[in-house]
Amino acid sequence: MHVKKGDMVVVIAGKDKGKKGKVLTAIPKKDRVIVEGVNMLTKHKKPSQKVQQGGIIHQEGSIDVSNVMHYCSKDKKAVRIGHKVLENGEKVRVCKKCGEVLD
Repeated sequence: MHVKKGDMVVVIAGKDKGKKGKVLTAIPKKDRVIVEGVNMLTKHKKPSQKVQQGGIIHQEGSIDVSNVMHYCSKDKKAVRIGHKVLENGEKVRVCKKCGEVLD
């Protein structure tokens, strides 16, 4: 996957197109990510021993990883990701526009 937990991303397709947010969870087996404030779902919870108060709860749903692009703070827009091997043999992700190291 081209994004990891903690990355800032921009949604490029779907009902939340144009929104920015941080990746809360990456689910590589299903090629999905959960982004902060994107694809908000409403769940109706009944009161239980664990949750004393029931009601309507809003939470983020997962979206396909192909619908997000990495957000470069230097360029202030969505960018593609490239890979580069440094002199010490470490493989890092880099911004295709400005060449900034992301890891």
